[in-house]
Amino acid sequence: MPTDCKQKVFAVPTIAQITLQTLGIALAALATAYALVACFAESRTAKRALPMRAHDYERRTDANTLVSSDCCTPVTVLKPLCGGEPNLYHCLKTFCVQDHPHYQIVFGVQDPADVALATAHRLQAELPARDIVVVIDSRLHGSNGKVSNLANMLPAARHQILVASDSDVIVDPGYLRRVTAPLADPTVGLVTSLYRARAVGGLWSHLVAIFINEWFMPAVRVARLFGSASFTSGVTIALRRQTLEQLGGFEAIADVLADDYWLGEHTRRLGLKTVAAEGVVETVVAEPSFGSVCRHELRWLRTIRSVQPRGYGPLGITFTVPVAALGTLLAGADSVVLGLASVAVVARVILHRLARPACAPPWLAPIGDLLVFVLWCWSFASRRVRWRAGEFAVERDGSMQRTS
Repeated sequence: MPTDCKQKVFAVPTIAQITLQTLGIALAALATAYALVACFAESRTAKRALPMRAHDYERRTDANTLVSSDCCTPVTVLKPLCGGEPNLYHCLKTFCVQDHPHYQIVFGVQDPADVALATAHRLQAELPARDIVVVIDSRLHGSNGKVSNLANMLPAARHQILVASDSDVIVDPGYLRRVTAPLADPTVGLVTSLYRARAVGGLWSHLVAIFINEWFMPAVRVARLFGSASFTSGVTIALRRQTLEQLGGFEAIADVLADDYWLGEHTRRLGLKTVAAEGVVETVVAEPSFGSVCRHELRWLRTIRSVQPRGYGPLGITFTVPVAALGTLLAGADSVVLGLASVAVVARVILHRLARPACAPPWLAPIGDLLVFVLWCWSFASRRVRWRAGEFAVERDGSMQRTS
């Protein structure tokens, strides 16, 4: 036999290589599986009408003639205001022209010089037939300024059904009837709404809209698909005044960062359910700079971390493209991981189309994904957040203390 025949030598993978490859495949598989489930959850609510804006029905100011006066329970809407936000007039106007026969609007500010007061007074003057009250009260009940504002506004509320809603929300004319209807069930304690973002402005606003429409809300829908009922959003908090009094009033949540979550949690501890109303509302997003985008998204991420400390780490798999790319990097050019990554990318494109963010270019989606993934990693570095003009340290129990 010839002695110069070369024998093929096969390299035996080391334990480290096998571990990295297995980890890479696992990450890609988890990211892909989540993306597919998110697409399914999002597709179930993809057929939704775009809410009308105030200027689309400004002439419909006599809404009381559209609905029988005995069809609905009287409602007080609480709108805490702070500063001159973009589209503030049109956002607030949508609440002032509801197809509801008997409702009151209470606008509240803490600073007598707040520029939002001009908008509130303008609506009072334009709609004299509406029951619109403006409250100016600078008292603080805790470190959360918005909750202090709500607590100051509450004495002006004349009705037993309360709907608190952020100032940047756009709703359709049937909103009030829709969000208060579930309260006819005595086992329901709080009603909230799912929402989507409407970007106003340029690139920075679209990045935040992608954060909300293509990461946060799909994650909420996936959680709801698996039975979670903990989601509560400040876009809509409808409850009975009696329920609010039972849980200690707004003062009970005056020191927490995630005031909407804790209002729902305290309600559930009373043995009452939290439900989401039918339909989707919109929230206006207007970011002036990249720094503003990072501050807002980091605050929202650390808010989630404060209320879901055990589930926050596993949220990593929800960042589909970055995690699939990381899995591919760890596993190398493995056919399995490449196939999984390809499926993940396709699912992510489908999710982008289902989310339908207003005018968001498709090429911006992976940039938004990478940004939120980096900020999620950064969010573990500390528990500090910046909210409007203040900086706060968030404790493990969800409470916060102002640091500057």
